[in-house]
Amino acid sequence: MSPRAVALGGGRGLHVTLTALRRVTDDVTAVVTVADDGGSSGRLRRELGLLPPGDLRKAMVALASDDEAGAMWSALFQHRFGGTGALAGHAVGNLVLAGLLEQLGDPVAVLREAGRLLGVRGRVLPMCTEPLEIEADVTGLDEDADVPRRIRGQVAIATTPGRVQRIRLHGPGGPGEAPRGCPDAVEAVLGADVVLLGPGSWFTSVLPHLLVPELHDALVRTPARKVVVLNLVPQPGETAGFSPELHLDVLSEHAPRLRVDAVIADAGAVPVPDRLRRAAAALGAEAHLARIAREGTPDRHDPAALASSIRAALHGPADGATGASSRTLSDDSETRGGEAPWR
Repeated sequence: MSPRAVALGGGRGLHVTLTALRRVTDDVTAVVTVADDGGSSGRLRRELGLLPPGDLRKAMVALASDDEAGAMWSALFQHRFGGTGALAGHAVGNLVLAGLLEQLGDPVAVLREAGRLLGVRGRVLPMCTEPLEIEADVTGLDEDADVPRRIRGQVAIATTPGRVQRIRLHGPGGPGEAPRGCPDAVEAVLGADVVLLGPGSWFTSVLPHLLVPELHDALVRTPARKVVVLNLVPQPGETAGFSPELHLDVLSEHAPRLRVDAVIADAGAVPVPDRLRRAAAALGAEAHLARIAREGTPDRHDPAALASSIRAALHGPADGATGASSRTLSDDSETRGGEAPWR
């Protein structure tokens, strides 16, 4: 039986994790951030008061069927309208999900129905069933570089020229209202054999999962093997100047109770491997370094190489790890027809 894998994140980072996981197991659940406030998603969120659909759409495309129907619907979901009218810039899939949200109301039911169109293998779930707002303390924006300024909104945080120190999540009621985790997502984490966190925008796609109380508790309690996948390069604005080990330090600061079993990083992106090994060990993890970037494209993961590293991380030693060891991984020869393009 295939291991039950849960991947947490958003955007391009989650897409690449899901694409790699499909080479490892047939039982994949994506748990997606819902704080996007830019582009087509931001417009639909502001105009209709709905969950931002963009990251959910990308996750669905990553898990879509490889047959002719799945490929057709995937291409349609990713298609963006041109021109200068009201539809300009909207992805068709965003509009489909928004329409289903208005009709059905329940985001989990919406994603289930849309998944039938795409022939999704596995499940896509929202981190929370209501849109959230991210708030960050950012230094380096004033004359006194050490004085933090409060920045709100995913786009503003992701593009800040300052240095993000810490983030917070607010529910739809604003500051003071804690976000409530999607019950299906919490259940998936608790029942998983392996849970993957990252890669992706560290402060706006990866860490938010740790700030939802129910999800944080599930990540701490789950018997699953927990794997962190680091980014290949720092993200301009959000993590500019961050070393690989600093990503782990920030993760630990936001979730001090979280223990991790394995950390996957590209060998070419780690200047001082011993520092990363020490940072991983502080989380209880073993560092797995390998070449996982695409040849000639150092800022893009190779799905096949990442899948191999995930297999190695699943089989590697770690105290207290259960879950995946009791199941058989899919054959290494299983492949897909290629990675869906970024759009």
